[in-house]
Amino acid sequence: MTRTLAFVLSLLFPVAGLATDATQTPEPAFVQSAGESDLSEFLWINRPVVVFADTPADPRFQQQIDLLTQGEPMMRDRDVVVLTDTDPAAKSPLRQKLRPRGFQLVLIGKDGGVKLRKPFPWNVRELSRSIDKFPLREREIRERRENK
Repeated sequence: MTRTLAFVLSLLFPVAGLATDATQTPEPAFVQSAGESDLSEFLWINRPVVVFADTPADPRFQQQIDLLTQGEPMMRDRDVVVLTDTDPAAKSPLRQKLRPRGFQLVLIGKDGGVKLRKPFPWNVRELSRSIDKFPLREREIRERRENK
């Protein structure tokens, strides 16, 4: 009887493992085009960093994307996703809502509010320090410490 039970359980555990893997959603790309994105997609899930420029060849745009990509682990730890918009003629929903002029970096909180605007590239260290001062981020850090 115990051998049969052990055999049945050994068959069920791999199936249960597959079921949990199937329910996990894939992590979104770290840097993605803003396109027709709406900030409501990220509400209470991510902190979007929107990088605007008039052209992808703008050196400030390229520098900002390089800085963010190099600091991707730190940014992902803070639930940051980077949205890019380099086509003013397309008049994307984000461009219409945030109204950038030339190059601009905009940090949006998980609550959907604009937390920071910068007309020049910002490094990941400065950005992460700013994020870590948000009350919601402070609570996330406290909860992580308590769960360890």
